[in-house]
Amino acid sequence: MGFLVDSQKDGFGSSWGGLKSFVRRKQVDSAHTKRLGHHQLAKELTVRHLIAIGVGSTIGAGVYILVGTVAREHSGPALTISFLIAGIAAALSAFCYAELASRCPSAGSAYHYSYICVGEGVAWLIGWALILEYTIGGAAVARGISPNLALLFGGQNSLPIFLARQHIPGLDIVVDPCAAVLVFVVTGLLCVGIKESTLAQAIVTSANVCAMIFVIVAGGYLGFKTGWAGYELPTGYFPFGVDGMLAGSATVFFAYIGFDSVASTAEEVKNPQRDLPLGIATALSICCGLYMLVSVVIVGLVPYYEMDPDTPISSAFASYGMQWAAYIITVGAVTALCSTLMGSILPQPRILMAMARDGLLPSFFSDVNKRSQVPVKSTVTTGIVAATLSFFMDVSQLAGMVSVGTLLAFTMVAISVLILRYVPPDEVPLPSSLQESIDSVTLRYSRDSQVTSGENPEMSTSTGSSQPLLSKKNVAIDCPIIEKQEAQASCTLNEEYRRKIAGWTILLTCVGAFSLTFAASSLWLPRKKKGDGE
Repeated sequence: MGFLVDSQKDGFGSSWGGLKSFVRRKQVDSAHTKRLGHHQLAKELTVRHLIAIGVGSTIGAGVYILVGTVAREHSGPALTISFLIAGIAAALSAFCYAELASRCPSAGSAYHYSYICVGEGVAWLIGWALILEYTIGGAAVARGISPNLALLFGGQNSLPIFLARQHIPGLDIVVDPCAAVLVFVVTGLLCVGIKESTLAQAIVTSANVCAMIFVIVAGGYLGFKTGWAGYELPTGYFPFGVDGMLAGSATVFFAYIGFDSVASTAEEVKNPQRDLPLGIATALSICCGLYMLVSVVIVGLVPYYEMDPDTPISSAFASYGMQWAAYIITVGAVTALCSTLMGSILPQPRILMAMARDGLLPSFFSDVNKRSQVPVKSTVTTGIVAATLSFFMDVSQLAGMVSVGTLLAFTMVAISVLILRYVPPDEVPLPSSLQESIDSVTLRYSRDSQVTSGENPEMSTSTGSSQPLLSKKNVAIDCPIIEKQEAQASCTLNEEYRRKIAGWTILLTCVGAFSLTFAASSLWLPRKKKGDGE
């Protein structure tokens, strides 16, 4: 990994040197950079693996609850449109991730992109925000599995004694052995290898998708048989108005979070330029389609004001005499939580490894196992921390911090795309198609010039440098692509104009994001205090 330190150009020993070191950017060329052998991850993933990771990390048990809560309080029968609007907003963020992941296919996700486009200081903050997000999120998901798993055994207190939650009077805490055991199991799967762990996640995700398909098919049959009572209401399709529908979209947007886990595995993809955009887009499309179909069916079976906010899908089927469907829905919820747990723990070791590579963490975290070719030390450390939190702590109060980390990551990824549009770094990987066309034109020109000068092309090719002619300076090639690049480089006024546009756009984006955050927190905190007082 090379670094582009802007402060070195003006003298690093100046008084501003320490401050400028926070904005130095990483100089990366993923097409030609060769990492050390013990830092190389296994390139085993294809589009199918990425779809399994994306769908498994995105579809959690929240959809089994959000349907009732959002329909009762915000959207009503227009819940499907709320999911559609939220899916479009998530797709915009997914496109940003797809572009950056395909152009800079390295481990680290938003941390890596921030380091390349913004600077070291911002990347350090984003890296720790992602670590906080995945650690707290994974622990919260693990603690949510045991109550749902207990329902399959007959009730809340039906788990075996060594897995059931226990209250410790002296410390006044509730420990959850089942959550810790599940975290350790997932950690062991991730240490075996990326391909094996992805296969296990695909199996668990398939069970969850089958449960959702059962809800869609069985619910659709009941709806067509009984006449869709939920849509025949005097309040109409928008009982809370358009504002309520948009408020519901803001709430269900968090059901789409998880596709960023695909970007963290970019370094392990065989063909990242092609597979990463396809994997992210396909996974998000599948999730959006399933969400919309489930919401169409459930809202149509039961009027929105009669929905159970805790178990809306199970209660909807129970109202038609299908109490046994609750077991299938519970299996879907448990498998969804297990898949989401794997999606929460998978990216964090790769972020630790990327930060250790760049010198922001000890080199201990950058070691890659020679046999499995995964960062085993980082994975084990992540599993121990997540298991400890899930065993001892009720992290529901810290779950809001996950949203803060997600907001920061999505904002910086969008800003990074703007920077690549207007103020590209000195060296950013070219798309594979453009690089191949440049190399082919260069090779063809070199052969033509050798034939014209009377040289033997084969002898010259065998004895010459293996580097393409673009890597050599002072080589004039009659190529439209090169002429276009030289013309763009000579337009200094145009470059200054682009920088001004980028600066103002980034400034407005940051101000808008933080203003929305402040407004949301100012509305939420007084409401919470009022509720606590009552």
